[in-house]
Amino acid sequence: MNGLGLLVLLTVPGLAHGLWDNCGGSCGLRAVSDYGLRNYFYSTMAYDYGLTRIVGGTGAKPGSWPWIVSLQHPWAPDLGHFCGGSLISTQWVLTAAHCFDDYNNITRMYVVIGATQLTQPGRDARMRSVRQVLIHPYYNPADMSYDIALMELDRPVQCSPYIQLACVPDITLKVSELRNCWIAGWGATTARAQDSSDLLQEAKVQLIDVQLCNSSRWYSGEIHTHNLCAGYPQGKIDTCQGDSGGPLMCQDNNADYWWVVGVTSWGKGCARAKKPGVYTSTQHFYEWILARTNTVGRSSSALQGWRQTVYPTFQNPWPTQPAAYNPWTTQAPTYNPWATRPPTHTPWTARPPTYQPLPTSVPTYKPLPTSVPTYKPLPTSFPTQNPWTTAPPIQRPTPSVEVSSCPFPLDRLVGFFQMMKKLLNEVLGLNTA
Repeated sequence: MNGLGLLVLLTVPGLAHGLWDNCGGSCGLRAVSDYGLRNYFYSTMAYDYGLTRIVGGTGAKPGSWPWIVSLQHPWAPDLGHFCGGSLISTQWVLTAAHCFDDYNNITRMYVVIGATQLTQPGRDARMRSVRQVLIHPYYNPADMSYDIALMELDRPVQCSPYIQLACVPDITLKVSELRNCWIAGWGATTARAQDSSDLLQEAKVQLIDVQLCNSSRWYSGEIHTHNLCAGYPQGKIDTCQGDSGGPLMCQDNNADYWWVVGVTSWGKGCARAKKPGVYTSTQHFYEWILARTNTVGRSSSALQGWRQTVYPTFQNPWPTQPAAYNPWTTQAPTYNPWATRPPTHTPWTARPPTYQPLPTSVPTYKPLPTSVPTYKPLPTSFPTQNPWTTAPPIQRPTPSVEVSSCPFPLDRLVGFFQMMKKLLNEVLGLNTA
């Protein structure tokens, strides 16, 4: 082999490696060009045979979405993951504002980039600390309006097959015409689950007309003009807890580029019918992002040969540029309401006298000073008398020859009554003379 051939062999690998070491002004590119097509058939087959997971999603392959990042904090349960995000430049991450409602201490926050499995991120993954967080000044947690934020990393990150930049569309892109749209994240695997998923999950969704999404039987006017809805009318496929801040991604109709058209914001439940996921439109905040990062990737005109076309001026709802809101650039001083300990207040310096409401004992009340005599209605007991101590003689009538015509002898009846009278007088103690 001559010297020129050897030089070529040594140079080609270096060029290939150098191509991924810097982003070269590109965005929205994936390392595996046919991955989306292969994974689409895989996820469709899995859904048809009931093998789907994470609210209709499937496990993502390494490098499938090289701009998605994991926001982590030690206070977050289990894996430490609490939100997702999209890398839009080598030092800026796009995410949701509500992610910082509970986790606002950025000194302990970090970002994992280029990972697919959180417990085994791999040698191609990178970790960065957070320098500052910029929350949209109009963000309102009560109605989830303007739910968008930017994170600046402590230092830039280099691009690789597993780390690429996301494209944020400007006003010229017709987002509603995009057809191949996907969601991804490490969120909960079921509607009622609380734990995050270790493996990055993905699912194909459809953009839903905002007017339909805002109708009475859907969200009943809760959708803002800067929101997008994505999912399916029957539900079953949706983002869930832990996917907040992650990207809603759609492939360009005329190129291989992918656009991050939305930031996962909120929804009623997960995968419910007529309650699809609600996303913050990145197109609506294109200039707000551009003004703070100075780079948001490729303009949509670049996909059409960089034609010199005059586009209408982007409508800016703020006639004057609002001041950049940076709530955590410096650590807030610790508030100590008790710099000096207040004196101990003793309300009872001297013991109060014992209150005696009854100084003397109450005399015993005797309503009956003398005992009531025992009433004996029967002072003496009845004497025991046996009227028949001796059997009375049997009186037999003298037989007579003449038989009375009376059915019962009268003399016997009179004698019987006399005997009864005598017995009663003896029992009652009457003196009969």
